[in-house]
Amino acid sequence: MSLSTLARCFSRPCRRTLGSSAVLSKRHSSSLGEATFTELPETHQMLKDTCRQFAENELWPIAGKIDKSCEYPEEQIKKMGELGLMGIDIPEEYGGPGLDSLAYAVALTEISRGCASAGVIMSAHNSLYLGPIKYFANEAQKHEYLAPYTDGSKIGCFCLSEPGNGSDAGAASTTARDEGDHWVLNGTKAWITNSYQAEGVVVFATTDKSKKHKGISAFIVPKPTPGLSLGKKEEKLGIRASATSNVIFEDCRIPKENLLNQPGMGFKIAMMTLDSGRIGIAAQALGIAKNAFDCAVDYSAKRNSFGAPIAKLQMIQSKIADMALRIEMSELMMYKAAALKDAGKPFTKEAAMAKLACSETATYVAHQAIQVLGGMGYVSDMPVERNYRDARITEIYEGTSEIQRLVIAGNVMKEYGF
Repeated sequence: MSLSTLARCFSRPCRRTLGSSAVLSKRHSSSLGEATFTELPETHQMLKDTCRQFAENELWPIAGKIDKSCEYPEEQIKKMGELGLMGIDIPEEYGGPGLDSLAYAVALTEISRGCASAGVIMSAHNSLYLGPIKYFANEAQKHEYLAPYTDGSKIGCFCLSEPGNGSDAGAASTTARDEGDHWVLNGTKAWITNSYQAEGVVVFATTDKSKKHKGISAFIVPKPTPGLSLGKKEEKLGIRASATSNVIFEDCRIPKENLLNQPGMGFKIAMMTLDSGRIGIAAQALGIAKNAFDCAVDYSAKRNSFGAPIAKLQMIQSKIADMALRIEMSELMMYKAAALKDAGKPFTKEAAMAKLACSETATYVAHQAIQVLGGMGYVSDMPVERNYRDARITEIYEGTSEIQRLVIAGNVMKEYGF
């Protein structure tokens, strides 16, 4: 089933009960209203099932291989595009299926459960490249740099971080000089996901140093473009099948019309993009956690010790309970952040909470899964050592765990009137 078909189901007010009891399907509705966090809408559940099947058939069999070879999964990304996953929340008029943020979170979780590298490729493309163009570009830009990037044949990247600024996104040293009918970009961007495969780049550069972060502007740069080059492909701990490198601009000339929105809007565009992107990283991390958990539960049921499966041992049961608890709590937080965005309500705090909760859960669950497997968890014959390596980056990119805590605390203080 295509995602466009699923999108048309949104008009139907039908839901799928998650519980198996018939009582749940006939439950009494309170006159005060009905909470919906016991179930996913039917469309989203269908999407989840479709993505899980795809991940099991297409991603899981290659995940270990491409992790070792650092090979970009080109064929699988194109198939994801055919499913509509490489432009999942883009309106149909620009070639996407027009689904919502909750659909994106559900789909990305299952893709990342199959392969974390495929998950981050999907996340960086959807959240960081397509996102700012969808929300801030004019019609001509959307038709040129959005519509051709929704089917998996082309992907994009997002150039914000620099070697010298890290979490200080407002300290961009990359500059864009206005020279009449064109802009000239100079500077280096660091840690850019999808850099080697990208054919479109959203880049942030200072256009007026006197205005500090209000003097940063955003631009769309096609690739290749003279003056744009790439640094070496980084050798990474995890997500090794996705390309990461510096993107270098040396007197890179782009047309005047490649300015995204208005001069000085860059910092606002970047921050709003990262808010949405954190839902994507939460989904990626949750998928990693679920994969590690799947492995730990399966192993504990099949591995015998002291004459019985180790799942019967209370210490193993304690670990399984703690892992299950953290996954469930993190998933609900992610769903809330996505639902708030879809409702058009503020979601900055909740997106930071979701990203923080899911990323720390991924690291915790992968760690505990290795403990459950013992020596088998430490070798590449089993996936949990890869889960452990893949999970670590989710606490770093698109805002470290420390930055998430600052965002959360800042919003809490505002809510209390301080």
